[in-house]
Amino acid sequence: MSLSKFESEVKTLNLSQTEAYARLSDLNNLAVIRERLSDPAFRDTVSGQVPADKLEELQHYVEQMTFETDALHIGTPMGQITLRIVEREEPKCIKFASEGAPIQLYLWIQLLPQGDVSSKLRVTVGAEVNFFMKGMVAKPLQQAADGLAQMLSSLR
Repeated sequence: MSLSKFESEVKTLNLSQTEAYARLSDLNNLAVIRERLSDPAFRDTVSGQVPADKLEELQHYVEQMTFETDALHIGTPMGQITLRIVEREEPKCIKFASEGAPIQLYLWIQLLPQGDVSSKLRVTVGAEVNFFMKGMVAKPLQQAADGLAQMLSSLR
């Protein structure tokens, strides 16, 4: 098995690198995503970028998430999956690893400064998969990286 990586596009955050790192390195702060997905104005904005069925699926999963400082727990059809912070490199990178997933998943959130009041964000999803499984998981994992970057870029 080898590590396959799927990178999002670079997104701009309306937060300085330090502010973005402070929000994203404490996963309790991500509970606002649940509120954002319930906001009709936000759903209208995202609907042009995400198919309606995927948006409903995302909202279903987000409603079931629980948040801690170092971990977020997601209920899935395959059982409980945890994404736990395994490394912090203040103020530029937060690394996660999965627990309870059928394949080993990794997630990196990279932050770069862009002036005093904004920053750039890139999300990378990594998966330990063999050559045959890579074809099956490539599209969903690329969508996950892009969707997560889009969602995080909307944080205020």
